[in-house]
Formats: sequence, structure tokens, C-alpha cells
Amino acid sequence: MKKRILDYVLPTVVVILIFLIGWLYGRASGHKDVRAAVADVLEQNSLTGTNVKISQVLSLIENNYVDKISSDSLAELAIPAILKELDPHSIYMPARDFSKADEAIQGEFDGIGVVFNMATDTVIVLNVVPSGPSQKAGIFSGDRIIKVNDTVIAGQKLSTDFVMSRLRGKRGTRVNLQIERLGSNELIPITVIRGAIPLHSVEARVMLTDEIGFIKLTQFSKTSFSEVMNALSSLHTQGMKKLIFDLRSNSGGLLDQAIAICNEFLHKDDMIVYTLDRNLKKSSQLADGRGRYQDLELVVLLDEFSASASEILAGALQDNDRGTIVGRRSFGKGLVQTQIPFYDGSALRLTIARYYTPTGRSIQKPYVHGNDSDYELDIIRRYNRNEFFSKDSIKFADSLKFLTPKGKVVYGGGGIMPDVFVPLDTLGNSKFYSQVTAKNILFRYTIEYSDRNRSHLQQVQSIKELKEMFSQDKKLYSAFLEYAVRNGVPLERMDSKVKNVMDAQIKAYVARNSKLESDAFYYFITPVDNALQESISILEKGGI
Repeated sequence: MKKRILDYVLPTVVVILIFLIGWLYGRASGHKDVRAAVADVLEQNSLTGTNVKISQVLSLIENNYVDKISSDSLAELAIPAILKELDPHSIYMPARDFSKADEAIQGEFDGIGVVFNMATDTVIVLNVVPSGPSQKAGIFSGDRIIKVNDTVIAGQKLSTDFVMSRLRGKRGTRVNLQIERLGSNELIPITVIRGAIPLHSVEARVMLTDEIGFIKLTQFSKTSFSEVMNALSSLHTQGMKKLIFDLRSNSGGLLDQAIAICNEFLHKDDMIVYTLDRNLKKSSQLADGRGRYQDLELVVLLDEFSASASEILAGALQDNDRGTIVGRRSFGKGLVQTQIPFYDGSALRLTIARYYTPTGRSIQKPYVHGNDSDYELDIIRRYNRNEFFSKDSIKFADSLKFLTPKGKVVYGGGGIMPDVFVPLDTLGNSKFYSQVTAKNILFRYTIEYSDRNRSHLQQVQSIKELKEMFSQDKKLYSAFLEYAVRNGVPLERMDSKVKNVMDAQIKAYVARNSKLESDAFYYFITPVDNALQESISILEKGGI
């Protein structure tokens, strides 16, 4: 049935895309009779009847409609409508969206090089990129950006996207800032020359114990393999003998980066992934045997937002009985897209094949052609079925059962099911915790605390120094409770679990404002991260 649908849909789609792409390129090159050119293409492909109607309709609209209609506008409307009839991952991206999406893949953007937060409706610089434009211009952690060129951004309830649009710009251009700095009674004018700012896909790399290293990978960009290798090398020099590789909420990216990373952990000729196109042509990727960490004990963390390349990596390791997958069932994206850029900066991502894990599993969850809204509601349905909290709520058909070389049962049909299930943690029964979270009070407290201790935080060089700093401040947690009460949250009796979570979050958020940034955040949040605790336990016991 699926093949019959594709046999009908794809030729039609090809014709429409030929017409629209030809139309767009024709406009760009001054082609005087694009319809004639497209007609030639149609004739060459022996496509007639209904397919020709498309060009006729667009021609009639362009020449006879009562109001003048831009052909570009018609194309912008037509292409998404066409792709909507295919799978949920074949998409059209207008130039403004493609530019933003491409930044994450390329691993850099043009800007001023600061990490900021707007928790108090003011842009607070948490950290500056080392050797970046802002550091060179004299901006420091803790500075408040009050004005960007002629726009006041402090106290205006502006969105983060709006502020970023003012700070970012083409490299080499200037942006004039008005800075408020603690200890100064006047605003400080600073001009920053924008430059290329790296987007790191490795968010954190830190030793959680004397032997267990931790890497948090947020996406698979052009620089991911080199970043991961640098992180592994750094951790190895610190004594790492085992690894936790965190792919939670990693929505994927470049497949070649996932394959390259996977290759480091697998043995020669181990299958990594294979694809099948519409003609059932198979393309396989095998490990080359040159990986430097083929015998490193490891755990991979997944959750319901881990998708695509994350699932390829986790599936390859799981199917080769390599390491342990911990967490919750992943998203379920097993479709291969190719990207086609257009002259105006827009792009098309068209599905051309399906991924399969080494045992032959398709991890793509079910979808109905043309019904993207139902597909997008799958996460909510999982939640309502209690899948985030109970492994027994997740059902797989026996027909989707596969066996690994060592006889472990794995399932296809929608995501990667972890070897060890860890339910979503919730502290919803604590009214106090719910209110401080909803009002962002805990985070605001850590910002103010960081401001008061900015010089100390910027001087610490190690996790050990941060631990000493927190141990010396006996009122860190009690001062937070007083702060919450002053901000309208009445104190209540809480169990030790809630206290431990808030205490860990306070330390983690403050630690993230230090020079150690996310490395320190994950170290201090580990005691209350159930998936991390389970992973440490597995590795300390030598596996499951």
C-alpha cells in the first residue's frame, strides 16, 4: 500500500518541484518563458494530464487573477502545501528559517560573543566567549546591556529573539552598546565589532568520579566529531576509564558526524547503519576498526527528544551489544533527508531513504501522509499513556522484535527503547517547589548571588574550588528560602528529596556562572539527576 501511495505521489511532487524550482531559477536568470521550459521538461518526462494542470493554474493566476500576485508568494505557499502531503520530515525552509537552522549545523554564527540571561527583564552577561569580540571590546561577566545602538532593551519586556536580532549581525559590522556595570554610576559606552562565534555541540565534558567521565552532546554539527574527540582526550588525561555519553534532547543533525563518532566505539566490520531508498538500494556503513575507544565501558543517555542521528548512534551501539542505553524511549525519526538549497537562500529537505539499525530495525515511528498534526501529538499521547513514568506502559508488537548477536531482545517500530528505563522525575507534590519554579525565583536568586560573588566565580579554576566555596557558605540554601518568602512564596514543610533537588539546582546554576560553565553545572546537578545516578551505578558495577 505504501509503495502504491509513493508511486502516485512522488511523480506529481517531482513535476511540481520541477515547475516551481524552474520558475524561481528562471526569475533569477531573466528567463522570459519559464512555462515553455517547464513544458519541455514535462514532455521529456512523458508526464501529462493532471500534472500539466499545475503549470496551467499558476499561469492563469499570474496572468488573469483580479489582483496582482507575486509569483514568489505563490511559490512560498505552494511548496509547503505540496510537502505536507509527504512525510513529516520533508520540509521547505524560507531563507530566514534556513539561515538560522544552518548555523547549528555549520557550528558558528556572526555576533558579539556573550552568553546572556534575561531573567530580570534585563540582559545580564553571564560569560563572554574567550578571545571573542565582546572580550576584546572590554565587556565583562556581570555587565548589563541597557541599550543597543538606538534601542533601549532594559526593562522593556522584550523577547530573547528580539534582543538577539539586535546583537547579531554580519561579521565586521559595529554595534554600539550602553553598559551598566556594578561599581559605576554612569553607563559605559562600548563599541563591539561583530565576528564569527563558534557554536559548540559538546556542552559539557567533566569527570563525575575518579574514573567516570561525562560528555553532553547537544547536536551533530560539522564540528561534533572533533569536539567529541577533544573531550575524550581531555577526560582520558584526567583518568577516565568509563564514559557517560549524554544524548538527551539531542535532535540530531549531520549523519556523517554520528557515524564518525560511532566508529570510535565499535570494532572492525561492525555495522553502524544502513539505508534503503525507494528502489530498495542498500547503502551500508561499517566500522573501520581504527576507533580509539573500542573497549571503553560506556553508557548512552536518551530521552523522548533524542532523535535522528542520536538514535542512529544509540541503535548502533545497542545492536552491537556495545555499552548500555539508559533513559526513556527516543523520538523515533528514521527517515533520511537530502538538502537542496535555492538561489534566494531558502532550502528544501526531501526524504530520500529510511535508516535501519544493524539488526534491521526501522526506528521511524508510524505516520500518516498529510497528517503532520497527528504526528506532532505523539509525545503528548505517550505522556497520557504514562510512558514517561512506567516501562510497562510501552507496548511493542512481537513482529517488531529483533535479536542482537548476544541474544538481547530489541524492538523496532518507533524510537530506541533503552536497556535500562529511568522514569521522568517529578516534584509536583511540593507546592513550594512548584511556585518557585513557576515564578523563576530560584534562577533569579542564583543570578543575584552570582553578581555578589562575581570576582570569586571568575577566579575559580576547578570543581574542587567551587565545592570549597559552597561548603564555606553555610547560608546558601537558607538565604534562598528567605529570598523566596520575600518574593511572595510562603514557606512549607518539605521532604528531604525536594530540599536536595533545590540545593543541587542552586549550586548548579551558580556554578554555571563561573568560568567552568556547563562542566560545573552537570557536576553539581548529578546527585539529583536520576538517569545520571543510574548510569554511574551501572558503570561502577561493571555493566548490566
